[in-house]
Amino acid sequence: MKLVCLADTHGLHQQLNIPDGDVLIHCGDFSRRGRHEEIIEFNRWLGSLPHPHKLVIAGNHDFLFEQDPGTARSLLSEALYLEDSGAEVQGLYFWGSPVSPRFFDWAFNRERGPEIARHWQAIPAHTDILLTHTPPHGLCDRIHTGRHVGCEALRQRLNDLKPMALICGHIHESRGHTDHLGIQIVNAACLSDRRQLAAPWCIDIDPDSQRIVAVYEST
Repeated sequence: MKLVCLADTHGLHQQLNIPDGDVLIHCGDFSRRGRHEEIIEFNRWLGSLPHPHKLVIAGNHDFLFEQDPGTARSLLSEALYLEDSGAEVQGLYFWGSPVSPRFFDWAFNRERGPEIARHWQAIPAHTDILLTHTPPHGLCDRIHTGRHVGCEALRQRLNDLKPMALICGHIHESRGHTDHLGIQIVNAACLSDRRQLAAPWCIDIDPDSQRIVAVYEST
């Protein structure tokens, strides 16, 4: 089983070379401002891809999903949209959430502390793959000043749940992969802070043992 992971494409998804796989995952900020026409175009692109399963969460740029969720979801017909919700795909349970710690006035911003922690407490204990827009604090979350800006409450919940993997984005300059307590953390942001595109990340899972056997950047 192969997961193909993207985030933070900001309208430039058509310029990417997308490898084949079983599950295509986009961890938010597929648009610049979350306008109707951006969602329609993104949905059309999703429909052109051969992956049998497609999972999408929103990010802080994808405004319509918070402002008018019914309309936004109706426009995204080519993927399963997750918002503090989950789905089983090929025997694995995926859970997705779009929220991020508050900064300025973006979509799905929540105050650090109890407000954002309520979202993470909703994650079921049997979650295998966690999809979030924000990284956990201290993991693939370092900005250009050297400061870690990920979510502390998410890291605590991650430590408690210990899923197989967490896939995120949001912090463009911390794109990459790390192992945390045996949990594979992938920041799949595709657009750098200098607006240069990078390839999707891939996660290979053995179907018999349901264990991750490889995490790598596609070529």
